[in-house]
Amino acid sequence: MELTAERDTKQAMIRGFKRTCPRCGQGHLFDGYLSVSKECSSCGLDLTHQRADDGPAYLTIVVVGHLLVPLLVPAYKAWDLHPAVMAAVFSALAVGLSLFLLPRLKGALIGFQWAKRMHGF
Repeated sequence: MELTAERDTKQAMIRGFKRTCPRCGQGHLFDGYLSVSKECSSCGLDLTHQRADDGPAYLTIVVVGHLLVPLLVPAYKAWDLHPAVMAAVFSALAVGLSLFLLPRLKGALIGFQWAKRMHGF
């Protein structure tokens, strides 16, 4: 039944975004910041088939860029800050947001791969 059953892509990606197992939602997806566990500690799902590669980094760049770039001009007009201050503030925001989103987007991508049975899942 498990081999032919439809997997809920949205739920798997949400579980991955929460950095939990895409199948059960209980076990930890990562051993460290970005290193994927060999298997789920709860349900035993083999996670060695994931091939996220550079996808999460590209997604992170796109999301962070689309969130911060539209704020540059309104922030400059509203507060009239020196360009060096703006560069420092937006650089810090970009780094912080990137560090927050990178493992979550990697988890969502792994959840997508699992739901679509990609790479041997």
